[in-house]
Amino acid sequence: MDLHDIQRGVLSPRPSPYAATYIAFRVDDRKDGRELMRRASAVVTSAADTVSPLDEAWVSVAVTQHGLRALGVPQESLDTFAWEFRQGMAARATQLGDNGDSGPQHWEPPLGTPDVHVVLVALAPDAPRLDAAIDRARPAYERLPGVTAIWRQDCSALPTETEPFGYRDGISHPAVEGSGIPGSNPLEEPLKAGEFVLGYPDELGGIQSPQPEVLGRNGSYVVFRKLHQRVAAFRRYLQDTSTGPDDEELIAAKIMGRWRSGAPLALSPLHDDPPLGADRARNNVFLFQRDDPAGFATPGGCHIRRANPRDAAVAGAPRLHRMIRRGTAYGPPLPDGVLDDDGADRGLMFAFVGAHLGRQFEFVQSQWMNDGVFFGGGDARDPIVGSNDGPGHYTIPHRPVRRRLQAMPRFVVTRGGEYCFMPSLSALRWLGNLTG
Repeated sequence: MDLHDIQRGVLSPRPSPYAATYIAFRVDDRKDGRELMRRASAVVTSAADTVSPLDEAWVSVAVTQHGLRALGVPQESLDTFAWEFRQGMAARATQLGDNGDSGPQHWEPPLGTPDVHVVLVALAPDAPRLDAAIDRARPAYERLPGVTAIWRQDCSALPTETEPFGYRDGISHPAVEGSGIPGSNPLEEPLKAGEFVLGYPDELGGIQSPQPEVLGRNGSYVVFRKLHQRVAAFRRYLQDTSTGPDDEELIAAKIMGRWRSGAPLALSPLHDDPPLGADRARNNVFLFQRDDPAGFATPGGCHIRRANPRDAAVAGAPRLHRMIRRGTAYGPPLPDGVLDDDGADRGLMFAFVGAHLGRQFEFVQSQWMNDGVFFGGGDARDPIVGSNDGPGHYTIPHRPVRRRLQAMPRFVVTRGGEYCFMPSLSALRWLGNLTG
């Protein structure tokens, strides 16, 4: 892999703890937009820089299909991009389950509109280094009257280093052939580079790349989604459904597939094990089909088993639907013990990275998160992020009698998002040098 040409945000796991900022821009003047691309190519960190000049802080730049058009990319080139990307996330709402409160008509403006052209992401271990990363990127977009910042979302790790529902996050990460970055599960064979980066052979031997090659190769598709989490409702449901505090934590673990510490049920099925949860060398080393085919330890319908069935033979080879997922929390934490919503906006900025929007992100979202047929669960949806349009249900395998949770509300609401293309560094320069 040409790591010097691939943006670092494609392959590098986020630091822990972290701070991040997402900034969306609208390009009103093509000349200024191209200048933004030229300047961005000088501040974006490559995947070859395992330690950036900013000490584990880096900046990434992505472009929507409306952005490519605003920059003047020829139509014959635009037509070579994935058709899901060309449609945009708002147009794919039905396939993604973004209905009801999650429907595009309720999204936070300007997300999902033709105004979002460029998304800049800065990531760092803490606020001071994040500010330094943004300061380094600021010359790329300042004093360009034809480029306007129209939206911003600041994110940072909660004091507990968990996501808003209280679970340790950011544990699982696949190994990518040729990247030099190890995966989090040594039992998983590295995936072909073309599953995540355009221009390389994928698991099926195919090579996907928009044209011309200088634009497509070493780029990736990136999905950004702002997901509001109804933390008070989640806590209240756990309390109302359980027989006591211990049972409440067990239900929470059975819903996620991990205890809140990050310890997986696959390795600690009866009780939490915080040292295991914190141990990155052990907390993701397990399989499902080999060790727990019936799901008595890790239910087939739990969140982590839906998102990555690992070695299970379900709905095609799981490796073909493997994704790089990242989440960054935003908003203030809901104080411990509070069961009433305080009106604050809190949740997760979700990011997907891959070369196949259709068979990776959209397949997992529609077939694994919002359906249960693939593992024999009927119409049951993911208990955490499923797009329940009415009270949902969830089954926990158990002997002698299974346990069934009823009337599960929707705990996560989509507040907006974008399908983006994250160009290579050479493609940023190519975009900057367009004429006409």
